[in-house]
Amino acid sequence: MASNAPPSEEGRKVNTAATSASATNGEANGTQPKGSLIPTNNVTTKDGLTVRTRIDPALTVQDVIRQLCINLKVKEPFTMYALRDETDELVTNDNLRKKIKGKVNLKLVNAPALEAAEIVEKLVTTPTDAASALQNKDAKLGLALISLRRYIREEQFAKEFLQRDGLRELIRIIEHFQGNTLAVALTAMQNLMELDHGWDSLDDTFIFRVVQIMSSEQSLINVCRPAAAILKKLVEADPSSVPLPQVGSSRLPQILPPESVFRYGFGVVYEQMRKEKRLLETVVRRLGSADTTMAMYSMMLINSLLAHASDDRWDEFIEEIERLNVCKAVTRLMSSHTIEDLTSCILDFQANVIRVTYRKKITLVEPDIEPAHAAALDYIWTCSRLQEERDNDMHPLKWRRIGFESEDITIEFREVGVLGLDCLKCLVAKDPEFWAKVVQEQISRPEERRCPIAKASNEIVDLLSEHWAIYAPGYSTSTTFQPFFLNFQMVHALATHFFLRMWNESGAASDDFQRMVALTRSQVKVALRRENIRPWHEVEHDFLECEYRAVRDRQMQELEMEDDIMSKVPIRALRAKLHKESFEFVRQQRIHCLLEGAWFMNAIPLSTATPRDTIRRPTRPWRFLRLDNGLKYLHYVDSTAKFPVRKGLEDLPERIDVSLINEVSTGTCAPFPNFPLPRDTFDVPTSPVMASPLSFSLLTASGTSIADQIAPDQSRWADWTDGLNMLRKAGGHVASSETELFVQSLTEIGLKIKLLDLTGERIEIPSGLVAGPPPSSSDFFFSDLVYDTQV
Repeated sequence: MASNAPPSEEGRKVNTAATSASATNGEANGTQPKGSLIPTNNVTTKDGLTVRTRIDPALTVQDVIRQLCINLKVKEPFTMYALRDETDELVTNDNLRKKIKGKVNLKLVNAPALEAAEIVEKLVTTPTDAASALQNKDAKLGLALISLRRYIREEQFAKEFLQRDGLRELIRIIEHFQGNTLAVALTAMQNLMELDHGWDSLDDTFIFRVVQIMSSEQSLINVCRPAAAILKKLVEADPSSVPLPQVGSSRLPQILPPESVFRYGFGVVYEQMRKEKRLLETVVRRLGSADTTMAMYSMMLINSLLAHASDDRWDEFIEEIERLNVCKAVTRLMSSHTIEDLTSCILDFQANVIRVTYRKKITLVEPDIEPAHAAALDYIWTCSRLQEERDNDMHPLKWRRIGFESEDITIEFREVGVLGLDCLKCLVAKDPEFWAKVVQEQISRPEERRCPIAKASNEIVDLLSEHWAIYAPGYSTSTTFQPFFLNFQMVHALATHFFLRMWNESGAASDDFQRMVALTRSQVKVALRRENIRPWHEVEHDFLECEYRAVRDRQMQELEMEDDIMSKVPIRALRAKLHKESFEFVRQQRIHCLLEGAWFMNAIPLSTATPRDTIRRPTRPWRFLRLDNGLKYLHYVDSTAKFPVRKGLEDLPERIDVSLINEVSTGTCAPFPNFPLPRDTFDVPTSPVMASPLSFSLLTASGTSIADQIAPDQSRWADWTDGLNMLRKAGGHVASSETELFVQSLTEIGLKIKLLDLTGERIEIPSGLVAGPPPSSSDFFFSDLVYDTQV
């Protein structure tokens, strides 16, 4: 109940804590009131009057507003009002308790329904002609869009805005306006799309308009950033991304409801992109923008397209990406980026390129079916300047003349697929004269002395795939930049030249092929060491200038320390299988850590605009985070001190939607000033101006941080940053070297255990697996038994 005391200019005491009148009177008499344990909040009315209010956390927001309206003698219905905090965040039943305990200053403002109605009305009355709007000096539109941009993330406001057909009016503004007005309108649309409903009616016309905005060189940076985020969101809103309900460990199928926003996807967006040929070219050019945030948004859009490319457009899109030399642009970013957010985007790009490379490696070369494969092979053969002949048995002698073992191209490229074909074509195209000279020189030699250059090319593709762990389309375990990997074909060309030179200098024969492969493998490890810091000219020197004797001596020393058995093809295949299993095991372990929960320190992002000397120590510096069993929400509680948290979610009233986490940025925030840090607990710098190496931020698609934390130790930091990355739809990399080392260690241990069963019995492991002759007829069937043919 509320006190009936008359208001005063100094401030009125309005008690909405449902306490008795005697308790309120007791406070006036100086005695301890019954409601004194309830914190006091300042509430500012629309008239600018501030009142001190004691609010019971058990009440609903509607009850609080109703009590306020009664005590303030407001004539309008209480349903016309809402509460917001100083940052204009809407007070809801979910965050009311947090606001009360934090003694946050509140404001009594118009309800979301009224705000939405006023904004839609201003949008509707705006002239459709931008020039007319400017002549009328319609400042109301700008103010309405700024308010819309701020409020549209709220469920209550968004519902009212959409019910009043506000989305149609917002799209109209986007279609007809330019400049800053367009930038604010696009940002409002971007914020609306953070919700999982309400934007299912966007048509091809709207998507093409956003594509045109992104393609225009005249578009402002503040226009391009939200446009890129909108396209990214549309690409990711495909039917396969619908969150499926979980029952135990099984996932149940789900029918797409009519109002679902998961109806777009790569195909819908790419269809509009094809109408504007300049789009991808412009996006790639913006990777070199002086505005680092613009470069980050462009990277995020490219990553989204790579991760969601559909099968029917995959070849066309990847060909366009390669034509624009996106890898080269990203390589330049590796040495020029200035913010940690871009680091995460680059690592995501590396992981996507690994997926693309793996897919190429497992795609068969079929010249009879794929015209592109036939064209590439014809180019390779034409550049060889050879004539097709026949052997003594009158069989065609064509591909064997350039170094293959047979005339069946599909079988020859079986282990390296289209990746091997692309690398061989690139090798030829780089210097056709050199290719023709090498092939003709080998043909002039006795058959046993010829270097099978085409076969060597495929072997080197396999070596490089092994070096960069291109085993499966899973997550990348690299935590550092890999500029040499992004130049895969250039490295392949250098290594192939090295192979050929070693063959000639050593006077090798046909039986020495595997020995030369082992020699090249050794040199690959040396030349590509410390990839993230080595300059390119040193790689070239290692491949082109080294002498055979020095390479051979070093290899012999390596063989003394490592059994040659590890380089055999079946063992490498087994290693690839175990690597995939090890990664999945570590992934499950990381997610299990999230399910268990952990304490973190609340931190401040270094990008905050607030002067650091004005930031005060928080009243609740500790936060406990725990992932729910459905893997959809991070539940948490902020506290003045750490306490034993029970199992389940009862002690964790707040939550973060995992689907909103677009980026897990590391090393981005610092501890609060003057906060005592136990050195035996937190290994963080004591200076408040330095970022903690154990810090991480959870960022939305718009770059807004929804959590800034500092982990208690390196292990906890690795568990959570990698675990959260693995939960993200676009997550493609790990942030810590711990995870990378765990995967490698488990792989090596598993491999040694498997080999104990073989080497202990002195079983000879072949250098390769040779397919037997084809069956004489089709009168057979495959057994249900599965045999392990890895070794």
